[in-house]
Amino acid sequence: MRFSPSFLDEIRARLPISSIVGRRVTWDRRKSQPQKGDFWACCPFHGEKSPSFHAEDRKGRYHCFGCGESGDHFTFLTKLEGLSFPEAVERLAIEAGVPMPARDVRAEEEERKRASLHEVMELACRFFQDGLQSRDGAGARGYLNGRALGPDIQQRFRLGYARQSRNALKEFLASKGVPHEDMVATGLLIAGDDIPVSYDRFRDRVMFPITDFRGRIVAFGGRALSPDAQAKYLNSPETVLFRKGDLLYNGFEARKAAQSAGTLITVEGYVDVIAMATAGFGHTVAPLGTALTERQLELLWRMTPEPILCFDGDKAGLRAAYRAADLALAALKPGKTVRFALLPEGQDPDDLIRSAGREAMMQVLASARPLFDMVWTRETSGGDFETPERRAALEARLREIAKTVTDESIRHHYEQAFAERARDFFGYGQKGGGRQPRGGGQRREGGRGGMGAGAGAGRPVRQPPPVISESLKRATTLAGRVQPPLREVVLVMTMANHPNLVPDHLEEFAQIELTNRELDSLRTQILEIAADDPHVDSGGLRGRLMSTRFGDLIEKLDLQLERCGNWQAKADAAERDAADGWMQALTLHRKARTLHKELRDAEAALATDPSDANLAKMIDIQNQMANSDGTEALIEGFGLSSGRRMQSM
Repeated sequence: MRFSPSFLDEIRARLPISSIVGRRVTWDRRKSQPQKGDFWACCPFHGEKSPSFHAEDRKGRYHCFGCGESGDHFTFLTKLEGLSFPEAVERLAIEAGVPMPARDVRAEEEERKRASLHEVMELACRFFQDGLQSRDGAGARGYLNGRALGPDIQQRFRLGYARQSRNALKEFLASKGVPHEDMVATGLLIAGDDIPVSYDRFRDRVMFPITDFRGRIVAFGGRALSPDAQAKYLNSPETVLFRKGDLLYNGFEARKAAQSAGTLITVEGYVDVIAMATAGFGHTVAPLGTALTERQLELLWRMTPEPILCFDGDKAGLRAAYRAADLALAALKPGKTVRFALLPEGQDPDDLIRSAGREAMMQVLASARPLFDMVWTRETSGGDFETPERRAALEARLREIAKTVTDESIRHHYEQAFAERARDFFGYGQKGGGRQPRGGGQRREGGRGGMGAGAGAGRPVRQPPPVISESLKRATTLAGRVQPPLREVVLVMTMANHPNLVPDHLEEFAQIELTNRELDSLRTQILEIAADDPHVDSGGLRGRLMSTRFGDLIEKLDLQLERCGNWQAKADAAERDAADGWMQALTLHRKARTLHKELRDAEAALATDPSDANLAKMIDIQNQMANSDGTEALIEGFGLSSGRRMQSM
């Protein structure tokens, strides 16, 4: 039966999560703080010697920082004791003294009906699996082996084969006592008033089972083996079990993998998902035969705040990427966005992994571009903006695009970002540069020669803007010596001065790419102290750091923060401001790392092909780096908790 959210919340409120989990683990007395409802233990889901499993009564959640398992009261019982969800609810309701809701006979009957249909789909999946291994399945096995999908992968993803016969599956299910109406209800048969005799929907196809987010088979995708088939791919129709816009292929497995990966990857096809998963990218999903839907985007955001949308490297893939960009713009929420990874021309993930290996795919994902950049590229690529009228038309289009963002605060930032990027793109306000636009639309009046003298006669030669901003110069030349990068200092010193933030951002803090070795070592020392004493306060942590070899370094970093005005990283900043400042610094730091990688690629491309397009791309990246350094997006209310009205970074 189904339970209302208020009913489940009442159970959670009456039973501390520690009372449920504590029956299966032994709390670590040194790290746990029972009076605050904060508990640590060795994880019951995987073997470990030091406690990394955390349960917090205030949130009613548990999480293991070692294996990534997490959930609530009901999840714990279903995963560890093998109970079904209704069984877990009933047991805890009795324990909490919460009366079970009145039975809904109609709802229970519908639930039983769905359960029987799930059994039918499971029978069909086994039939298809047997078909793949039969003599009839030789051609299907050859196709799969040709795509490097061998027996182990076939078994892992339960791949199958639907025979050419119009009645093979129908007769098999009938022999198992499955009613005809159930075969039709699951979409396995094609039937109707205009069809005298129903027949198998899938024939002579490689079969891909599709599961819901509980791992139950709800549909199939079939890939035709005959070149004469009307549809290369055929999916189950929508049924009481299957709404294709509400699910994602491999969603059940990818949701678990996303906990440790920190993100999700979306590709376009079933084979691409399998290729990605077998290459180590288990956190990969795909839409089900359609373009990404708003509902599927919501599902992605439930699992990760910033999924990566990966598209094939052809014109069709780029069009699909632009459609997804428009969809995401309208649905954006604070902290929820998407990034875009575009594959090399003419390749999909399966092609790339087979030809160039996992490392090539990792490079594509590492170069994933923000949504804003994807929209900007679409509107400016190949355009001609030499006249005021064309520049005005571009600005008008950008304003209209920004209006499609429904969230008011995000819309404001997009309007501001588009305006700033357009001013920089057109070269407004640059000394000696006039108002010449940069980009693919510029013409050379002196031919297609090199980038030196004589190129672009009759107009100023475009010079890349300086990458180092004034604030960064102040941060890196203090006291006549090179200092660590300011943003890295903020990221590390915020945690040194506010150790209460470490548990909530443990994984993010541990995985930050730091270019400065001293800061990297200091970060390691902070993590070790926090692990040894999870409740250490600011004074205690600093005292322990100052008594080590890091004492001199901390004093220098304090001075750097003071001179550069980064008050939010200091000990006297309110914790809310420190947390907001840290998250924004992390976002900008990640963006900068991506831009540095993109700049290296752009410089290499320019050296190989000194074209206008490649120069414009390099300059665009340099501009982004220059605009990013020393800046911070507005955070509503930032500084008020610390008695300040403006941020400083």
